[in-house]
Amino acid sequence: MALAGTSKVVLGCIAFGIFWVMAVFPTVPFMPVGRTAGSLLGAMLMVLFRVISPEDAYAAIDLPIVGLLFGTMVVSIFLERADMFKYLGNLLSWKSRGSKDLLFRVCIVSAFASALFTNDTCCVVLTEFILKVARQNNLPPQPFLLALATSSNIGSAATPIGNPQNLVIAVESGISFGQFLLGIFPAMIVGVLTNAAILLLYFWKYLSVEKDQEGGQPEGPEVVADDEVTSHRFTPARMSHVSSLSPDDVDCISEPIIRSNSVSTSVNENLRSRSINSEADIQLAIKSLRASSMSHEMVEVSTVPDRRDEGASSRKFTRTASQQRSVIIEDLPPSPESNEEKEKEAEVAEKRWKILVWKTAVYLITLGMLVALLMGLNMSWTAITAALVLLALDFTDAQACLEKVSYSLLIFFCGMFITVDGFNKTGIPNTLWELVEPYSRIDSAKGVALLAVVILILSNVASNVPTVLLLGTRVAASAAAISHDSERKAWLILAWVSTVAGNLTLLGSAANLIVCEQARRAQFFGYNLTFWSHLRFGVPSTIVVAAIGLLIVISY
Repeated sequence: MALAGTSKVVLGCIAFGIFWVMAVFPTVPFMPVGRTAGSLLGAMLMVLFRVISPEDAYAAIDLPIVGLLFGTMVVSIFLERADMFKYLGNLLSWKSRGSKDLLFRVCIVSAFASALFTNDTCCVVLTEFILKVARQNNLPPQPFLLALATSSNIGSAATPIGNPQNLVIAVESGISFGQFLLGIFPAMIVGVLTNAAILLLYFWKYLSVEKDQEGGQPEGPEVVADDEVTSHRFTPARMSHVSSLSPDDVDCISEPIIRSNSVSTSVNENLRSRSINSEADIQLAIKSLRASSMSHEMVEVSTVPDRRDEGASSRKFTRTASQQRSVIIEDLPPSPESNEEKEKEAEVAEKRWKILVWKTAVYLITLGMLVALLMGLNMSWTAITAALVLLALDFTDAQACLEKVSYSLLIFFCGMFITVDGFNKTGIPNTLWELVEPYSRIDSAKGVALLAVVILILSNVASNVPTVLLLGTRVAASAAAISHDSERKAWLILAWVSTVAGNLTLLGSAANLIVCEQARRAQFFGYNLTFWSHLRFGVPSTIVVAAIGLLIVISY
């Protein structure tokens, strides 16, 4: 395709340049409108400048990709409601053997979770939890945040539903879910392990420092209680003050009742001075116990047989913790409060059972969606069907759930499709590719290396999804000239490199920005992950992981 007219090329470059600035730097001072508005602005300018016609603009929107993205969002929302990510968080801290073990777990869990539930979703729900676990153990947050961001990106490369660019590749290439998984999953496993090893080497000294303790308590932020760490929502740590008891007191305590010391003393004296052999004394003892409702004395109630009457029914035996005295109390009629408690317990048990059934249904439907994808069914309609089944089985108004869908991301994709298609019509991408294409064929090691470098650089300059839209069909057409198998391999190389390229800089992936913003805004545990701190680790990690993964992908 030759270059279009000069005016069309210039205006198309202006529209695409505005879109690029808004997408990469969404809070620029002169127009801090965000990525979504910037995407729509670029699309509108392409139509206003007559780079693309209104009809072609509507046709440029890839509805199967939008539908697949919508379906996976709804399924992820239900999985979060079903505490899937809470269980993943619990898995991170379950029987952890130290800081290095915890870092390795973060890498593994975030990678596999991202492959199934998208990297952006995992970063949203796991960032704050990882911050709390790190602070609880008095560990530096930086290695764990980097582990979450980089491992989520690497793990998301394994499946078509792991990230947006893979959705585009899966739909455009026609590669089935199973073929995609088989082609990249081995590279993902090796890549995650390699990234974890680099993290451990890079932060070994920081992770090997023993926790400083003063008076048996670690310094730094207040430690969060274990039951609060397992919750995704943070509540300030609370300390419970429990009074100690002597062994003698513990032996005679069954049900503690708080009473005042003064009343307790009088009750004990009354109990000493009265006989326990007459019914009048028994009734008086009962009245005395009822009158002493505010005492701090601990009493124990048990049952012993009444020795005055053989064969008589058992009676309640009460003795104070400090005096070890016994008073026989006649049986009391059942309280109406006990029936109410039983009814409440039954209601709670019924609610728990319903919640368990609902969670099981959510997990089974999600599993069914994954099985259908592996069987090669249409990915877009499979995800939409699973989403609609979950909405129907919820038996509530779907508005509350649908409000959590990121419609801004869907609109961003629509605007981006139009903008990129308009930029393609200028002829600039095709002209540049014709200069590179003879040297980037995947039938040689040099060609694969050059193609990987181009994808790596362009993914960090123009973002990974626009890179896939710009290069996808061109790379596939070049590889198709070699063989059909080479075409499939070219798509997989594009998927792997464009995804791992997101680890190069903080701006390379939306998941990186999510981790950075979530960590900065986290209540009580805020941490600022800077651009340079990410870059120092991202450059060596990205180069090594991408190279090792490429060797595995091209050998498939």
